[in-house]
Amino acid sequence: MKKDIFKLQAVVFALVSASFANIYITQPVLPVLQHEFQVTPVKVSFTVSAVIFGIVLSSLFFGSLSDKISIHPILLTGGICVAAGGMVSALTHDFKILVAARFFQGLFIPALTTSLSAWLARTLPGPRLSVVMGSYVSATVLGGLSGRLLGGFIHPPLHWRYAFFSAAGLILAATSAAVLVLPRTKSVGSPSNASKSGLLSLLKRKDLVLIYSCGAGALLIFSPIFNFLPYRMEGAPFHFSTELTTLIYLVYVLGIFLGPVAGRFSNRFGGGRILIVATIIEAAALLLLLIPWVTAVIMGLLGVCAGFFTIHAVAVGLLNRKLSRDHGKANAIYMLFYYAGGWLGITGAGFAFERFSWEGVVFFVMCFLVIPLITGLSEKKKAAGHE
Repeated sequence: MKKDIFKLQAVVFALVSASFANIYITQPVLPVLQHEFQVTPVKVSFTVSAVIFGIVLSSLFFGSLSDKISIHPILLTGGICVAAGGMVSALTHDFKILVAARFFQGLFIPALTTSLSAWLARTLPGPRLSVVMGSYVSATVLGGLSGRLLGGFIHPPLHWRYAFFSAAGLILAATSAAVLVLPRTKSVGSPSNASKSGLLSLLKRKDLVLIYSCGAGALLIFSPIFNFLPYRMEGAPFHFSTELTTLIYLVYVLGIFLGPVAGRFSNRFGGGRILIVATIIEAAALLLLLIPWVTAVIMGLLGVCAGFFTIHAVAVGLLNRKLSRDHGKANAIYMLFYYAGGWLGITGAGFAFERFSWEGVVFFVMCFLVIPLITGLSEKKKAAGHE
């Protein structure tokens, strides 16, 4: 039994990691792409935000689909399409085709992530759900880090195309393993009448909308910081190379450990309290990023990671603990809000960066710290009312 559980967790971790590696693969080489394709910082950021926008559009579809049919054909289709989009990205010399291929990848990443999180929520025992979802978040961390390292360090930055070939191979291998290892389970979707009204009922629940918004706010704050970090570090007073800047993304490793820990802390101290603490940490970290000193930047990024991964893990855990059914739809709505926040954050911060440089990015995202703070206060109040 333990061997089967370990095998299951291993393939889930591998698949989620490989999926997220594809999302952020161009992030550390944005200045390189800008010079190669002769586009503006806002336009080159589309190589990341187009993926996120695709995820936003398809999350609900794949979340609902996972409540109706077996997860295996969903995973297989998603893996093949994401790999195909990566191959086109590697081969094209047309910026519009590159963005279109990245958008295509984004459309099918939820087939690997949203559907899988719904499957986990349906098949795993309730007491372990928060911790397992924290481990799932850790896999997203490793994937995000792997993609950045592939794009900016493992392969020379000027040969960023090789990173797409590597990522395509990883996603095909992980998908194949998942299809072979994940047990065949029957669909447990809601009856047809309940299914029709499921999305509306989930959107009408104020407690769930706060959780959705918390996820959106978390990625809205986090994504722009790491998206525009290469520009900050290549300029004065740092003048970092692409490889050196990419190494700073290793602060991401912190999230691998914080996911499961945040789930346990949420169980012990209450999700509301943890959200409030995480928001305060993130606010202090963002202020550190304004100091033109390498140590302050690294400490600030560590704090941003700590706040973000804690907020995300706690929010996912709170969401699934509030549900008795429709896990696929609820997780799809969460991911829709989550990635919509990321897309809006990168796009909005792009304009802030062009006008106000790095300081504009930091102050732009700080405005949205109010979202996880309000969510935390609301959850803490509810918990106090039940005591």
